[in-house]
Amino acid sequence: MQPLYLRDDCVIVAVNDSNLTSLLTLSLAPAQQGFIEPISDCLAEAKQEHRFIPVALYYQQQLVGFAMFGEFCEPQQRIWFDRFLIDIHFQGQGLGKRFAELVMSYLYQRYAVNELYLSVYADNLHAIKLYQQLGFIFNGEQDHNGELVMCCVYQSSNED
Repeated sequence: MQPLYLRDDCVIVAVNDSNLTSLLTLSLAPAQQGFIEPISDCLAEAKQEHRFIPVALYYQQQLVGFAMFGEFCEPQQRIWFDRFLIDIHFQGQGLGKRFAELVMSYLYQRYAVNELYLSVYADNLHAIKLYQQLGFIFNGEQDHNGELVMCCVYQSSNED
């Protein structure tokens, strides 16, 4: 397992042949399933749109989640923390916040930017609460799917 980025027992790894099958078995609670596309759809999208980068999230060497991010330059450069999930079996342990912070740190470093963007459904209250705890605020925009856009401006506490 070749890490892209790590902190303590949390590791971000590129999607590859050795973790692909396991990634496709990750699941969410039924109430969460409408908020994110199936991982197979995300991977297909990343294959067609090379600006998306899918990654596997490991905790103590066990696959626990998935994320996807990318750089989009129209109308201006934005780094999108686009997809994020922790498997149902690992939820409720604080891993969502730990991995969101880890991915954010990686994105700030990788792209040398001061802002990150994401979009969220207005009724995804658990995700909104997490993102607000991480420093994301609504910027008044909606994406092409009607999701609300949130932005986080870099603060040193995001990497602590």
